[in-house]
Amino acid sequence: MSIKEPFTDLEIETADAGFYENYSVPIALVSKGIMVALVLWALVFPANANSTLGSWNFQLLEVFNSFYVSIVGLFFYFLAIVAIIPSTGKRVMGTPGEKPEFSNFSWFSMMFGAGLGVGLMVFATAEPLGLWESNPIVVSGAVEANAPEAVESAYRYTYLHYGFHAWAIYVVTGLSLAYYAYTRNMPLTIRSALTPLFGKLMNGFLGHVVDVLGVVATILGVSVTIGYGISQFIDGVYAITGVEWVMDLGGDVPAPSKVGLISGLVVIMGLSIISAVSGVGRGVKYLSNLNLVLSIILLGTFVVFGSFVFAMTTYGTAMVDYILHYISLSFVSYGPLSAEAFAAALPAEAQAHAGDLMGGATNAWGSFAGFKEGLRGAAAELDEATLTAAYAAGEQGRQFGWQAGWTTFYWAWWIAFSPFVGLFLARISKGRTVREFILGCVFAPALVCFAWMTVLGGTAIDLELAGTAEGAIIGASNTNKLFVTLSYMLDGGLLSMLNVMCVILIMTFLVTSADSGILVMNTIMSGGSQETGIKHRIIWGLILTAVIGALILAAGENNPLDALRNAMIIGALPFTMVMGLMCIALGKALFRDGLRDKSDDAATQAAE
Repeated sequence: MSIKEPFTDLEIETADAGFYENYSVPIALVSKGIMVALVLWALVFPANANSTLGSWNFQLLEVFNSFYVSIVGLFFYFLAIVAIIPSTGKRVMGTPGEKPEFSNFSWFSMMFGAGLGVGLMVFATAEPLGLWESNPIVVSGAVEANAPEAVESAYRYTYLHYGFHAWAIYVVTGLSLAYYAYTRNMPLTIRSALTPLFGKLMNGFLGHVVDVLGVVATILGVSVTIGYGISQFIDGVYAITGVEWVMDLGGDVPAPSKVGLISGLVVIMGLSIISAVSGVGRGVKYLSNLNLVLSIILLGTFVVFGSFVFAMTTYGTAMVDYILHYISLSFVSYGPLSAEAFAAALPAEAQAHAGDLMGGATNAWGSFAGFKEGLRGAAAELDEATLTAAYAAGEQGRQFGWQAGWTTFYWAWWIAFSPFVGLFLARISKGRTVREFILGCVFAPALVCFAWMTVLGGTAIDLELAGTAEGAIIGASNTNKLFVTLSYMLDGGLLSMLNVMCVILIMTFLVTSADSGILVMNTIMSGGSQETGIKHRIIWGLILTAVIGALILAAGENNPLDALRNAMIIGALPFTMVMGLMCIALGKALFRDGLRDKSDDAATQAAE
């Protein structure tokens, strides 16, 4: 019995002439309208924009925290099944026998640079140190923060945030787009991934909505990445030059000022627009190769001068711990703790003080000692056993606050970044098998991330455990932890040289991420075309700059990246739902294509 052919007649209407020639006018105008409205809101009513985005983000996480955690867990297991099944894993994304366009080195370096370059520079030291101080095991009170016993759980969650789950998010989008583009000759755009479910409906309004969601998520995901990267870039400039006007020196620790952040933004985005104009085959490829070489040099420096034995021991034990807890890490989630539930869990003598106790007991970033110190009045006079029980009653609230503020933030960030990275991975992966794509884009980069986190972060932790740093690395801002760690590892000319190299590496990673994002946004708006107009790349580079700058200006002085974070988590939610549909659609497409192959083989044998 013959199997009905798949729907491939995807038509994305584009303008034949004028300013938007070869672009979808509805997608371009709606996307620009949303971004311009966000910029104007942030500039004209900065306080309102900042507070409203924060409020929306909190309300969204109360409802969708478990959804974010569970669906990311499902993404990994879906890809694992697709890779393991022989009939699906061996499929070539292209014509039979087609060879990959890029060498393995260039393929991996572009994947590495676009997918996580900036994140590794910022968080290779900040992530393990931050989780050493606060993770679910510490929050539960089972181990003490910043103690040797907390290292294992710190790396369990470091591996979670930068491991197989995280890269699976990129690959769900990338595999969906590459499969339809190269096996069915469909446009390389987001709506193509849903055609097995919705067919010709993707030609109209519904398709436009899907593509717009992809553009918005890409802008916000790239914006957060560039925001953190520019903050570290300014920290590096200050470490090299000592120029004070780029820094806010009035807080507890030196941090980039808004003036410094905006100045760095203008420099980086100017370079990014120039690179984006040159295209993926030139600018992005060459910068990505440079990024990988400089990254290897930096990693080698930590291997030679850092705590390599401690790092490698941590790598092995953390990997075992990560695998042993893999299922619970995938699906265990928490909801908010209501005031009624908290009060009901309190001892009788503490129930009259529930209102005074709840705030401290559910604070994920505090401690039991801090909880007791923060109490006032009659609540502070309760005995130790009662306060211990009250703190235990708030554990669900602490776990929810921690997960929503850390793990779910990461999942939203990776999801918002996935239209960009997924489409970019699809563009550079033609000719590779499905299994090669999944293994190459999920497991290989995750293992590299683990090495970075243990070598750089392990060195920072070891310096603190040995008392060498005396809390200086822990106390530094997240984006400055790398430079503070280097200052306790090296000195003299070698330190100066490494600082300069790190600033160059951060800059090239930022340029790679930004110009790749610009190219991807234009690809979506041009109906999947891989050759897009230079003027539109420039315009979207300027829009991206305006979005980042406006949200930095709208945020509070103490947390200039908060508005960016909140907008990104909100913008990622609709695309998370699109990605769930992508998995269902791809599963259907692979199953139906397998049936067609069997039917064709049977027909051929019958004819013979």
